[in-house]
Amino acid sequence: MAGPYCTMVLCDMGARVIKVEPPGGDSSRVMAGSIGTESAAFNAVNRGKLGIVLDLHQPAARDVFRRLARTADVLVENYRPGVMARLGLDYATLAQENPRLVYASISGYGQTGPSASKGGFDLVAQGASGIMSVTGEPGRPPVKAGLPLTDLGAGLFALAAILAAVHWRSSSGRGQYIDTSLFEAGIALSVWEATEYFSGRTPAPLGSAHRMSAPYQAFRCADGYVTVGAANDRAFAKLAPLLGHPEWLADPRFSADAERLRNREELASAIEAVMATGTRAEWLARFEAAGIPSGPINDYAQVFADPQVAAREMVVEVDHPVLGRLRGLGSPVKMSDTPLNPRRRAPRLGEHTDEVLLAAGIGDEELRQMRATGAVR
Repeated sequence: MAGPYCTMVLCDMGARVIKVEPPGGDSSRVMAGSIGTESAAFNAVNRGKLGIVLDLHQPAARDVFRRLARTADVLVENYRPGVMARLGLDYATLAQENPRLVYASISGYGQTGPSASKGGFDLVAQGASGIMSVTGEPGRPPVKAGLPLTDLGAGLFALAAILAAVHWRSSSGRGQYIDTSLFEAGIALSVWEATEYFSGRTPAPLGSAHRMSAPYQAFRCADGYVTVGAANDRAFAKLAPLLGHPEWLADPRFSADAERLRNREELASAIEAVMATGTRAEWLARFEAAGIPSGPINDYAQVFADPQVAAREMVVEVDHPVLGRLRGLGSPVKMSDTPLNPRRRAPRLGEHTDEVLLAAGIGDEELRQMRATGAVR
């Protein structure tokens, strides 16, 4: 997911992205709900790309890959370390013919170190990087974050590095090699958790609570839960009177952020005792009127029914020749002069092989021969 997500965002930004798949196709093509080699999951992270099929086990296909790399600005690969080198398609080899190439490798643990050879999966990286140790409720079994944080995080870190490398190339004339991983993404995202550990405390799961501020968590109302972010003295000075307890402001347990954090569980119990007497809608209206950060805890049906989602065009629709009308996520970034374009479908398996290879100077006869041997599709 990391490589496809990274390159999808580049594609949304206007890059011409060529996705190279093996003869059987990307594994996400046959995820739940697929029709043949077409799936909503594949479309979710490959929209707008050109799709070609190369059997990189065959010399002819590897030669095609090298020819494409000669004129490429950026190459992103998501294999286990060593795979591209064994194929003769590593950075050191390709940069000899294209020194401007920006080459990004995204792996499970990075290209070096004692764990480099291990495979990378988001679940495994969440566990190894510490994320699962701080996710969930205290005293309960470890759980993963609901989203594939290390996959997406590695993809976004790679994206930032690629853009920086392209910018540097504009003055230096040289590309460079980028190496990042799911494991490192999980660690890099652990900002508050690392801070707590470096301060001498091992972070533990806190449910929805924040480890640096209180009250900043979910609270139970009469008909469900809402989040409240009264995470500083100014906000708490509004919250306590609104809850009918102005005396909390002088209470030594709650009078400053450090004390509220130290007595977080006691404060949360006192707040919930009050909020359990009203509905979510009632409390959210009161919090909004008072300027206290708060919000509902939505399921995804509620998320995609939110008028703010529609106003920000966070759902887009595209037509697919096999799957029909597909809904997908829009772009979270709005740019005034170079707007992102998420309103395109993903390629069908091998859909653009002829178009891409012919444009790269490969003749019809050569293409027919490679197709006959299965080197391309």
